[in-house]
Amino acid sequence: MSTLYTLPDGIRQLRADKALALAHPEHSRVAFHRAFAAGLVKLRGRPIVRDATVTGGDTLEYSFPETKPAELKAVDIPLEVIFEDRHLLAVNKTAGMIVHPGAGTGEDTLVHALLAHCAGSLSGIGGVERPGIVHRLDRETSGLILVAKSDAAHRGLSEQFSERALQKEYLALVAGAPDLMSGSIRKAIGRNPSHRHKMAVVEAEVGGKDAHTDWEVVERFGQLATLLRCTIHTGRTHQIRVHLKSMGHLVLGDVVYGWKPDPRLKTQPARVMLHAEHLIFRHPVTGKRLDLRAPLPADLQALLTQLRKLTVASVKARRLKDHPVKPRKQPAPPAYHPHESRA
Repeated sequence: MSTLYTLPDGIRQLRADKALALAHPEHSRVAFHRAFAAGLVKLRGRPIVRDATVTGGDTLEYSFPETKPAELKAVDIPLEVIFEDRHLLAVNKTAGMIVHPGAGTGEDTLVHALLAHCAGSLSGIGGVERPGIVHRLDRETSGLILVAKSDAAHRGLSEQFSERALQKEYLALVAGAPDLMSGSIRKAIGRNPSHRHKMAVVEAEVGGKDAHTDWEVVERFGQLATLLRCTIHTGRTHQIRVHLKSMGHLVLGDVVYGWKPDPRLKTQPARVMLHAEHLIFRHPVTGKRLDLRAPLPADLQALLTQLRKLTVASVKARRLKDHPVKPRKQPAPPAYHPHESRA
């Protein structure tokens, strides 16, 4: 079904794609670009290209190409939904789940699960019926991930991420104990020149990109470990892991960046102890402020419990060492006299 739009009088010259995007913010520019590419935007009955010049009084006729179903199979995988409406979905991703399907992945990614969960409620983002994931979490990282269900939500979320308008907080359980209670790390991050699958602190002159992480102590476990809250102002690959390593505190379980099992722990972490716990942002359509939190996963809770017990035991042992308890003097037993009666 075609829609007609007449440009207001007074507009002297404007690109056709810009005119439509400004007049119809409920649709993304990508959606209009698809319409132009398919020859579905017309002026005086003839298809025009997206950079064609239009003026006040011109009437554009447009429609969108039919949305193709995703080639991926929808798989019914349980999801922990933190927030959902017809535009947006926030999920507490489990550790171990890959976000996007790719070479070597199975049919157990977040996208497969979302196709089943959102069946019939997705718009044609990018021309294909699929969830619009505007940011990622590493496979081993648990926590909040946002998903757009409409073009308008996809555009609005993308703008907030590109403008760094969201507040993103992670919980990281690290080895050792920082000297300070809080701090800020501003170090550029780029590919590790020796190991391309890893990132590293790299000077901007040789390819490093600006990266900024603020951190504060949430809970200390002696010198063994510390729970940190990290607020990221940029979104570089492995940003928190690389920044915390640069200050001498590896995330527990992060074998990629050098963490090794600690013999003091009865149960070792089986993955990187990083959790995307808190997101504050504007709803991309309604503008309402959303403040979302993802509960801690069971493995992180169990490790924190173990560390608390170790810390209490360590404190008790130290107190005993510093202030040993002197044995009480036992009263001497009464002298035994063989001629006394024992009745």
